[in-house]
Amino acid sequence: MCGILAVLGCSDDSQAKRVRVLELSRRLRHRGPDWSGLYQNGDNYLAHQRLAVIDPASGDQPLFNEDKTIVVTVNGEIYNHEELRKRLKNHKFRTGSDCDVIAHLYEEYGVDFVDMLDGIFSFVLLDTRDNSFMVARDAIGVTPLYIGWGLDGSVWISSEMKGLNDDCEHFETFPPGHFYSSKLGGFKQWYNPPWFNESVPSKPYEPLAIRRAFENAVIKRLMTDVPFGVLLSGGLDSSLVASITARHLAGTKAAKQWGPQLHSFCVGLEGSPDLKAGKEVAEYLGTVHHEFHFSVQDGIDAIEDVIYHVETYDVTTIRASTPMFLMSRKIKSLGVKMVLSGEGSDEIFGGYLYFHKAPNKQEFHQETCRKIKALHKYDCLRANKSTSAFGLEARVPFLDKDFINTAMSLDPECKMIKPEEGRIEKWVLRRAFDDEERPYLPKHILYRQKEQFSDGVGYSWIDGLKDHAAQNVNDKMMSNAAHIFPHNTPNTKEAYYYRMIFERVFPQNSARLTVPGGATVACSTAKAVEWDASWSNNMDPSGRAAIGVHLSAYDGKKVALPMPPLKAIDDMPMMMGQGVVIQT
Repeated sequence: MCGILAVLGCSDDSQAKRVRVLELSRRLRHRGPDWSGLYQNGDNYLAHQRLAVIDPASGDQPLFNEDKTIVVTVNGEIYNHEELRKRLKNHKFRTGSDCDVIAHLYEEYGVDFVDMLDGIFSFVLLDTRDNSFMVARDAIGVTPLYIGWGLDGSVWISSEMKGLNDDCEHFETFPPGHFYSSKLGGFKQWYNPPWFNESVPSKPYEPLAIRRAFENAVIKRLMTDVPFGVLLSGGLDSSLVASITARHLAGTKAAKQWGPQLHSFCVGLEGSPDLKAGKEVAEYLGTVHHEFHFSVQDGIDAIEDVIYHVETYDVTTIRASTPMFLMSRKIKSLGVKMVLSGEGSDEIFGGYLYFHKAPNKQEFHQETCRKIKALHKYDCLRANKSTSAFGLEARVPFLDKDFINTAMSLDPECKMIKPEEGRIEKWVLRRAFDDEERPYLPKHILYRQKEQFSDGVGYSWIDGLKDHAAQNVNDKMMSNAAHIFPHNTPNTKEAYYYRMIFERVFPQNSARLTVPGGATVACSTAKAVEWDASWSNNMDPSGRAAIGVHLSAYDGKKVALPMPPLKAIDDMPMMMGQGVVIQT
C-alpha cells in the first residue's frame, strides 16, 4: 500500500505551504518507503509515498496522461489493468504501473469510469484544464481514506488521519464505494450492488460456483513484481487462501521471478491455537513456514504504536491489530512486501459465532449486509494499517467484488447455522472446498470452529490486556467516564485505557467521531445483540462471549457441536431448507 495526500484549492501557493505539505506527507512514509513524489499546480498539491509492488522501476507517482494535463495520485492495485489497457488503444502509457490506466480512463469516459476498476484503490485526480478534481475509494473500503476541509475553503485528502488532522477544521472518513467531484460539489455513490438494499435473495446454493469465484479472486491477486506470501493462522479462511495460492502459484509470473514455493506466516503466544493449526496446514501444503512468537508484554508495549498507526480506540480492532502489527514488522524484515490475508469471509457467510443465534434467514442476511458495509471501520482498517505501518501490503480476496456478488446472491437459508443437521458456521464455504479427489485442506481444518484472530493468537492475550488496563484505570475514573468521554463512552477499563491513548494522539473532535461505537458481543452489530437476552450481561467483542456456542466460552461451559457429514461435493445430500436446492 502507498500513502496519498492532497490539498486542493488552498489559496496558498507559497514555498512555506509546499514545505508544510511535504512535512505532512512524511507522516505517511511508513506506508510507502520506496519513493516520494509531490506535484503542485497553483494552489493544488498532490503528494505520494510509494510502496513499489508493480513495476518498481518506472511506476513512481504522481501519474499523468500523455500531455500531463491530468494528474493522479493513487493508493491501490488495479487487477484488471492489462484488460483496460487493451480498451485504451489510442492512449500511450508512461509506465507499466497498474494504476497508470486511471488518468486515461478519465480522459475517455469522464468521472463514471470508476466502476470499471477491479481492485482496491483510493485516488485523487486533478484535471488542470479546468482546475477540477475527483476523489474515489474502492467498493468496500479496503484502502483507508479521509477527507477534510480547511477554513480557507480547501479540501484535504489523506490515506490516514494523521496526514490532515492538524490542519483541517473538520475531517471524516471518506465513504467506501463513493467518489467526490468538485464539479458536482459533493459525493456520488458508484457502488450499488443488488445486496446493498438488504432484500433477501433466493439463488440456489451451487458449491462449485462458490469455489470457482473464490479461486478467481485469489488468482488475480497473485499479480506482483516483488516477493510475497500468505498470512496463515490455520483457520478456515487463511488456510483456503493459502491452499488456492499454493495450487496456482507455479504458472504465474511471480513464481518465475521468486520461485514456486509459497511462504506462509503465523503469529501467536507460545502454544496458541493458531500456531499449532498454522504449522499443520503449512506442512500439508508444503509452504516455507515462518512462525513468530510474542509475549503478552510485547503486545502491551506496542499498544501506543498500534493506536497511532491504526487510528482507532475500538477494543476488538486493537486486540487483533497488535499481533498483526508485530508480525508485519517481522515479515517485512524478511524482504517480503505483499501478503494475502483472509479478512471478509465471516461477514459474508455469517462466520462469527453469534450467528448461531440468528432467528431466521432474513435477520441472518441483513446482519451480513450490515457487517460488510461496516468492514472499512474494523477488519479492513486493521488489515491495511497494521501491515502498512511497516510498508507491507495486505490483499484480501474474500472482498473481491465478483466474489461478494456471488456469495451474497445465495438464499441465506443455506448459510444458516444448524448443528443438528451438521451445518456449522460458514458451512457453504467449507462444503464448496470439500473435495475428496484433490483435497484443499485436512478435514479437521476445513471444519475447525471459528476463532477470532485476537483469540486464536492465545486466550491469555486478551486476559493480559484486561489485567493491564485494570492496573491503569481505577473505579473512580470509570465512574466519571461519561463526563470525560461523552461520545462513545467506554464501558470497560480496557476501553477506557485505549481511549486515553487515542485522545492524547488524536485530540480533535473529528478524530473521535471516525471511530464506531455501540453494543456488541463477539463482534456483532448492536442490532444482533437483541438475538439473545443473556448477551446483554456479557458485552465483549471476543468470540468467547458467545456463551453457549464457543467451545471455550467465558462461562466455562463446553459445547458439543456435531461434526458435519464428510462427503464429497458430488455426493452431497439435498439441503434441508425452504426453496434451497444443491446443484452440482
